[in-house]
Amino acid sequence: MPQHSSLRPLTWGASLAVSGLLLTGCGASADSKAEPAAATSASASASASAAPSSSAPLKPGEVRVAGQVDKPYTLTLTDLRALPQTSVSVEFTSAKGPQKHTYKGVLLHDVLKNAQPRFDASKKNGQLRGVAVATGGGDYRAVFAWAEIDPGFAKSQVLLAVSEDDVPFEDASGPRLVAPQDTKGGRYVSELNRLWVGVVDPVVDGGQH
Repeated sequence: MPQHSSLRPLTWGASLAVSGLLLTGCGASADSKAEPAAATSASASASASAAPSSSAPLKPGEVRVAGQVDKPYTLTLTDLRALPQTSVSVEFTSAKGPQKHTYKGVLLHDVLKNAQPRFDASKKNGQLRGVAVATGGGDYRAVFAWAEIDPGFAKSQVLLAVSEDDVPFEDASGPRLVAPQDTKGGRYVSELNRLWVGVVDPVVDGGQH
């Protein structure tokens, strides 16, 4: 009996020692797993801080040209005024009633062409698969088929207008997208700030119904 009583403390002690080792091992494992997670988090933070300037907030009067293009860029009202100007007289209806104005500005086609859209040259008239999306104040948005703005396919002169009836737009209200061929003013996008160019292939070929 004394022999058994002397073994019992040893057994409990050994059990506690094993438990301590297991707990220590678990702690080391958790630390080793946490380190890669911390490194991943740090890497993600670094990537976020290195995000392209195209994600920077736009100032009033700035327009960002992006999308499926080789040379995205941002231009201002001042930049637009320095480019060759086109003048158009338009008539359209709006919520305020019939409108009649003369706008002066830069052809939308020229602005987008400078960004070098990535149209598929291997496709016949590959540019006809293209679309241009204009976004303005209040996240107002309108879509144009590329053929509507390309002088090689249409006579329309869609403009990024810098003035209305010879009154220059201020940065807070311009430029304004003008669609002379439209009889309603829905696609006259005020406070224009973003232009996106792309092709419809990913949607059409992606099996969308």
